[in-house]
Amino acid sequence: MGELRFAFFLGCIMPNRYPGLEASVRRVFEKLGIELVDMKGASCCPAPGVVRSFKFDTWVALGARNLSIAEEMGLDIVTGCSGCYGTLRDIWYEHREKKEIRDKVDYYLSQIGKSFKGKIKVKHVLEVLHFDVGVEKLKEFIKKPLSNIKAAVHYGCHILKPSDKRPWKEGTEKPRFFDELVEVTGAKSIDWKDKFMCCGAGGGVRSGALDVALHMTKEKIENAYASGADCIVNACSFCHLQFDTGQIEINKSYGTSFNMPIIYYTQLLGLAMGLSPEELGLHQNNVSVEPLLRKLGVN
Repeated sequence: MGELRFAFFLGCIMPNRYPGLEASVRRVFEKLGIELVDMKGASCCPAPGVVRSFKFDTWVALGARNLSIAEEMGLDIVTGCSGCYGTLRDIWYEHREKKEIRDKVDYYLSQIGKSFKGKIKVKHVLEVLHFDVGVEKLKEFIKKPLSNIKAAVHYGCHILKPSDKRPWKEGTEKPRFFDELVEVTGAKSIDWKDKFMCCGAGGGVRSGALDVALHMTKEKIENAYASGADCIVNACSFCHLQFDTGQIEINKSYGTSFNMPIIYYTQLLGLAMGLSPEELGLHQNNVSVEPLLRKLGVN
């Protein structure tokens, strides 16, 4: 596998709203021998569905500044938020392919004494685990297989699209890479209706039309229940917020009693690696994970 070392881009939601997700990434990567280096001075990515839509140049300038910090460190970026991944990966890609973007980046960064030459790459946590570590290598770290768990895998949007800027060789219409990573843990990735539908939060919908966002999330959770899932597994801190915090909001708005455990992928993997729920921040979720832990026989 070789030595792996990355600049860790946290984004906003992971450290501020769900530090348990950050803890799980750090603990699992540590166990795998992957070093994560904090990015001093990093800002919001900024959000691809909102800032890019309304102020493209601001989006480019802020994103390029974050890229320049990692380049100064001499490290590729890894992030566990698919929205952050979408912004940083897209700007990195377009900087490489389009002179007009390179010119914008050069202009804006020159105003603050920085530059970006495209010498680094942008990777998602799942990308590192799937390609740099590899499924077969991950199997060597499994101590407690989660063999009685049925997982509804939620891919989300930005990790897959736009497909020409993503690394998934199998394509992005019916991918399997996330399912394969989930099944490394011993859990079963089940088929479920509208598996690839948005969580409901993206594109400013959660902020601008919460009722619409919650309706979409409610539909996805109902589909997960109908499939017999024990949990929804995600790999995006914003999707995680929408499914977890969103359930509380849905129960208040619709009078439902949803209590579907929402698990970030490194939390699931960490359990299979023998890490404790406390180490993985599982008890920091709004929706209790106790039903899942009881089924696993974890105290």
